[in-house]
Amino acid sequence: MNSPNFLSVVITTYNRGDALLAVFEGLARQTDRKFQVVIADDGSTVDQQRKIFESPVARHLQAIHVWHPDVGFTASRIRNRGVAASSAPYIVFLDGDCVPEVDFIARHKALAQAGCVVNGSRVLLAPELTDAVLSGHECVVGRSPCYWVVTRMSGRASKLSGVLRLPDGAFRIRHNFSWKGIRSCNMGVWRCDFESVNGFDESFVGWGHEDADFVLRLHHQGVRRKNGFCGTEVYHLWHPEAARVHESLNAQTVRDRAKTNITQPLLGYAQKRINDDAVITRLG
Repeated sequence: MNSPNFLSVVITTYNRGDALLAVFEGLARQTDRKFQVVIADDGSTVDQQRKIFESPVARHLQAIHVWHPDVGFTASRIRNRGVAASSAPYIVFLDGDCVPEVDFIARHKALAQAGCVVNGSRVLLAPELTDAVLSGHECVVGRSPCYWVVTRMSGRASKLSGVLRLPDGAFRIRHNFSWKGIRSCNMGVWRCDFESVNGFDESFVGWGHEDADFVLRLHHQGVRRKNGFCGTEVYHLWHPEAARVHESLNAQTVRDRAKTNITQPLLGYAQKRINDDAVITRLG
């Protein structure tokens, strides 16, 4: 292992200010406070941005807000812009509707390993529990195993991995590329590895599989996938499924690339950006 002392959390969001505030609350309760917060905003409205700017927790976290105009689902581009605004040697990607457990930062640091990308796990919350979290009536981080057993038995959560912790070890390493479980909503990667494959491919538009493409190209570069299950848990707030009109096309692109040794994207992190429309605001 080669644990980073300091890391950057790049949080992707779009018009879900209430969910993002719940994520901030989870980050504010971390046992390890040596981290930076960068909000990668994929074009939220002024009203939604106001929720972020006026949040005392966001200011306490001294978050950096990176925004660009809404031109559709462009998660790859805004993640790349978020990384560009970050400063740590290790990057953790987190979605703005995924609330981190209190040891999220500590566990990502513990599992960080040279030449590996850590694929974290998530617990799906039911609509009822999601509403309770967003309204401030219920907190899901720092809870006891008993709370989660009852919550799971009542059908308000998909599994119990939020309270289970497995040690690090060789069993976490996956040597072959697989689509299963790749989620950039909770993923840790060394900046040097991110830059070696030129980040996410911005030619992917619409929902789907830009994260699988990223991990595939890392795999071709020799970076191994490491499972963060029962270690780096987040609680995924319920929402209706996004439109998936581009999913099949994106999936086919990954299938085609899996037959090659490609490591570089068509439109990557380091491309020159003429008349860049990203707006960066420092909070706190």
